[in-house]
Amino acid sequence: MTVTWEELGWERVATGVGRCRLPGWDCTAGLVIGEGTALLIDSGSGLAEGARLRAQAEELAGQRVTHLALTHPHFDHVFGAAAFAGAEVFGAVGVETVLRGRLGRAELRADAVRNGLDPAVADEAVDALVSPRHHVSGEWTLDLGGGRQALLANVGPGHTAHDLAVLVPGSPEVVFCGDLVEEAGEPQAGPDAVPPHWPAALDRLLDLGGEDALYVPGHGAVVDAVFVRAQRDALAVRFGVS
Repeated sequence: MTVTWEELGWERVATGVGRCRLPGWDCTAGLVIGEGTALLIDSGSGLAEGARLRAQAEELAGQRVTHLALTHPHFDHVFGAAAFAGAEVFGAVGVETVLRGRLGRAELRADAVRNGLDPAVADEAVDALVSPRHHVSGEWTLDLGGGRQALLANVGPGHTAHDLAVLVPGSPEVVFCGDLVEEAGEPQAGPDAVPPHWPAALDRLLDLGGEDALYVPGHGAVVDAVFVRAQRDALAVRFGVS
């Protein structure tokens, strides 16, 4: 018997494309199903959560997760990555400096614990932290088989210095935005944000997806281009940029 997206607590966004909102920080993980392939977008906030994501994604896809895209280097998006052994891991160029460096890893752990992650879970995740093998500097098209493609685009900096978006062509087109877009609350600008460039990053997102796309934020409900444009304008006012 084939399991449905809804039975596993996932939201089907388009044919073969879905996402789930993880507990704790309402962080989005996405799934794109190809032919003999499956792309997961972000990996959760710990190894156990990553393992649950992998099990659910593979049940929905009917095959193993072959590709993993990390939208940016924050703990709630990358700490589960080590649960995806064997997957090809992608990230924006430069993200490896955060995920491999001693200082970057220490800051990730501190941020996780400060936000309520159990210290033991944080320690386990940091010890096993995976850095992308493939570094996206512009755009990278993945052929997922069966006519399915996914475009990985380095659209930042903005929320961080290393923001990656994922466009899934189709009807409708779907754009996974990471935390460049947030619906559940005001976009968070931490010490690693690049505020002067954030509005321009959202302009690039809108160019990527267009007016009719569905935009999947890093936190919160799926939105449209009107919402993204309004958030872009609000960020421009907030940070004093055009």
